[in-house]
Parts: sequence; structure tokens; C-alpha cells
Amino acid sequence: MIRVVLVDDQELMRVGFRMVLGAQEDMEVVGEAGNGRDAVELAASLSPDVVLMDVRMPVLDGVEATRQITEQGLAKVLVMTTFDLDEYALSALRNGASGFLLKDTPPAHLVSALRSVALGDAVVSPSVTRRLLDRFLGAAGGQLRDAAVLDALTEREREVLLLIAQGLSNTEIARKLFLSEATVKTHVGRVLAKLDLRDRVQAVVLAYETGLVRPGEH
Repeated sequence: MIRVVLVDDQELMRVGFRMVLGAQEDMEVVGEAGNGRDAVELAASLSPDVVLMDVRMPVLDGVEATRQITEQGLAKVLVMTTFDLDEYALSALRNGASGFLLKDTPPAHLVSALRSVALGDAVVSPSVTRRLLDRFLGAAGGQLRDAAVLDALTEREREVLLLIAQGLSNTEIARKLFLSEATVKTHVGRVLAKLDLRDRVQAVVLAYETGLVRPGEH
């Protein structure tokens, strides 16, 4: 059973999500909150698998609530936003969210995304992440993190990270580097572990922030 906490300052939105999730045999809504502060408290007390998090809320916004929840290891977070190129969505990804969905996402996609996040996967494609980064990090005019963090990687692992950041799947990376998919999967796992990253989406963000990939260079 996937335990979910719903967080949105609009009760009508929560009612809609609760109806969708309540109809699933493998999901249970264990709590609801109308602001980020209450969301953090619920995550700490209820130990949900996933928090479905709005970003623009009173008291404490969803980005900061996401950071606190993921830093403390309380739950995985799936962020909801109104616009697919939303700076709040990028901030949430940089602060530990496993992905984001648009609020008008079809119910079937919402359910599938929650299942994926509960299993430890990210639900934002690298291509969408790149669009976010191109828009918001490109304006920063340079890297945002010390590239020395990448020194922990071998030359091959650095190459794999670059290809992840370009949006290639394991199959495509294997084909490009003439490796087996199993070997690529091992390399990806080592990259995530060495850089203390939760998933491929965070790997894409880090590749941009360290200057390994620059906005517009795909």
C-alpha cells in the first residue's frame, strides 16, 4: 500500500486528488495539509511514502517544505505546478523533489507517477528538466556549483553523466559508448552514489550547475 499525504491550499484540489487516489487498490491517503509547515509535520508524524505537494502556498511554500522533508528523509515528494516551465518546479527539483506534474495531469498519469516515485524513480524527463535549466540557469551566466565535485568520478562516469544530462536513456548510452546496458546501469548507479544524488533528474541539474553542460548545449 502506497501511503500518500496531499498538500494544497485549495480544499477542492485536495478533494479531487483524494477521490482519484482513493479509488486505487494500492494507495491510501493518510493525511492532508493546506500549507508547507503542516506538510512537514504530517510527513514526520505519519511516515508516508510520497507527499503530493503544491508549491505556492501560505505560511511555508512547497519548495521549502520539500527541502525539509527530503533532507530529513521523511518521504519522497512529487510536486504539482500550474506551468511546465515554472521556476518553482526547478527550485523543487533542486531541493530534492522526485519530479513534478501539471495540476491538469490526467488521473491515470497522476497514479502512474505516484507509483513510480514510491518505487524510487523520477517522473520528470531529462528533456523537460533541460528546458527548465535552459530558461532559468541560462540567465545566471555561469556555473552555480564548484566543478570540483565531479572529481570523484572516473573519466567513464563523467562521460556517462554528460550523456544523462543530454537526455539519453541507458539503452542510448550503451549504444553510443559500445557498452552493455547492464554496464551502463552500473555506471549510472555509481554516478548517483558518488555525487549523493537521488535520481537522474538531479544528475541533470548538477551537470548544469557545475558547468559540465551549459544552457543551449545539447
